[in-house]
Order: sequence, then structure tokens, then C-alpha cells
Amino acid sequence: MLLSDFDYELPEELIAQAPPEERDAARMLVLHRDSGTWEDRRFRELPEFLRPGDCLVLNDSRVLPSRLYGHRGKHAGRIEVMLIEPVAGDAMEWRALVRPGRKMPVGETVQFDDHFSATVISRGERGERVLRFSGDDVYAALDRIGHMPLPPYIRRDDSGADRERYQTVFARERGSVAAPTAGLHFTGEILDRAKGAGAHLAHVTLHVGLGTFQPIDREDYESHELHHERYSIGEDSWREIESATRVVAVGTTSVRTVESAAALGARSGSTNLFIYPGYQFQRVGAMLTNFHLPRTSLLLLVCALAGTDLTLAAYRHAVAERYRFFSYGDCMLIL
Repeated sequence: MLLSDFDYELPEELIAQAPPEERDAARMLVLHRDSGTWEDRRFRELPEFLRPGDCLVLNDSRVLPSRLYGHRGKHAGRIEVMLIEPVAGDAMEWRALVRPGRKMPVGETVQFDDHFSATVISRGERGERVLRFSGDDVYAALDRIGHMPLPPYIRRDDSGADRERYQTVFARERGSVAAPTAGLHFTGEILDRAKGAGAHLAHVTLHVGLGTFQPIDREDYESHELHHERYSIGEDSWREIESATRVVAVGTTSVRTVESAAALGARSGSTNLFIYPGYQFQRVGAMLTNFHLPRTSLLLLVCALAGTDLTLAAYRHAVAERYRFFSYGDCMLIL
């Protein structure tokens, strides 16, 4: 198959620009792989599809307010910095994307406020920079002046509300530059009802990098390489996953975390696991996921689990029924 086989038409007005008023108010398209059918439901009904012996796997990575705006000395033009990951033990050196990059060569400094600045100390092969920060602790500065890194298809500036809503209720370990969006639907009540249905919960961590937005630039997609992302699974969570009758992964990041640990035999490390049709899943048996952009690694992962024909037919149904797409949109449960 070619990358163009994983395309679909999406009217722009179906791309959700804001979250629903209530976290758990999304619609949920339920796919039944055994019968090749689907049904239109609501996310609040998720616990009805869980059963004793299930393990619901949640990515607890916390999104950093990792977008910063500053200026070069006395220059008026705005410089945008998007932090990716720390590269030094003291967290004062970070790999980052900088725009406009042509104005930020090695040695250039960007000032964010009176207490916080950064100097470009090196440049990477893909145009990213390594910045050395001065002044405040980076995490404290991000909490003070950072902006939530909403994805590029949300065509508005972030707001104060995004600090809460572009974050799962179970987020703990800071490090992501994008939300594990399938988890955004959950509330404490839904988690309690999931446990009441007999499902166990397992928290894993995969820090989502900018590679989640990286387009696949070749028709022979099997040659594509994902960016590495850091993951970890605690001993108790791995025990729940291994003993489960069915592993229900919440989001593509949870899928990749569980499958990476199974394939590598390591509960922590770095992974660039690329899952596409033909992949043999070792542990994951079901998945909750949002709707994804066409021709992306995320859509290929969904097709690997649900089947390409069924997935794309379900996507066409979702478009016809006016589901809301992408990060703040509706979701799909694959059984």
C-alpha cells in the first residue's frame, strides 16, 4: 500500500477549535472489528464497554506550556521558541524550534522578560536549535510566561482555559509538547465507573514530542522514521498490563508505550516504534483514540489495529455525521 491510500476528505469546519463545555461530552464512534460494524455512541458510555479483566492504560505525561515569545535585544520583531526536550541535567539547556530561524544563528540571544533569556549554542540537522537559558529556572519561567502548545490546526491563540483543558485530569509527569488527546475526555467520575465495571487502571508515561506532527513525506511510508520519544512504565502498572485479559489503550501514545515495552523487553527507554498495517500487536487488544489527520503515522496505527478498510469507512461515516475532529474533537473506540 502507498501513503495516498490513507487519505480522506475532511471539511475544515469539522476541525474542533475548542474543547466541549464538559470534558466527557464528546461523541464516540464504536468500531466492532469482529463484525466490521460501528455504532454512534457517547464517550460517557465508555464504561459499558469495559469488563472484568480489562486493563485501561492511561498516559500520564503532563503538557508543558512550552511555547515562548521574546525578542532579540532591542529588535522589535517577535521570536517564537518551542521547547522540545531538555538536553542537560540541570534542565537549563533545551532542544527547541525557533521562528524565524534565519534571525537566530549560533550566538544570538532572545530575551523573554527581565528575568529570563536564552542563547543559541548549536544547531541541529533538521534546523532545531539548542538553547542555553539564563535567569529563572526554566520550569518556573514556563509556568509564568509559557503558552500551551496548541497544534497548528487550531487556528487561534491559546487562552487561560487551555492550561486546564489541554491537559488530562490524570497528568503527572511533565515533559510533553502535545497532549495525549484521547485522555482529554476523562473525568474522575468516568475513571471511577471504569473501575466499577471491573477494569484495572495502569498509568504509563510517554512524553509526546513534535514528531507527533511530523508529516510522512514519502509514498513508501515503511521507510519513514519517527522521532524518538521517552517512555516509562512502573512495575505495578506493567504487572497489571501483563496479567490483563484485554489491554485497552487510551490513545496512540499508550499503544506505542505498551508495544515498545513488550518488543524491547524494557519498561523504560526511548522509542521510535512505527506501527502500520501488518504490525502484530503483542499486548494491546482495544483502543480509545481521537480522529487523526490523513496520511499520518497516527492514522496508520489506527488502521493497523482496526483494519484499513474498516477505519477509512468509519472515518467517512464520521465526516458525514459531522463528528468533530482532532485534538479537541470526538473519539473512536476500537473493540
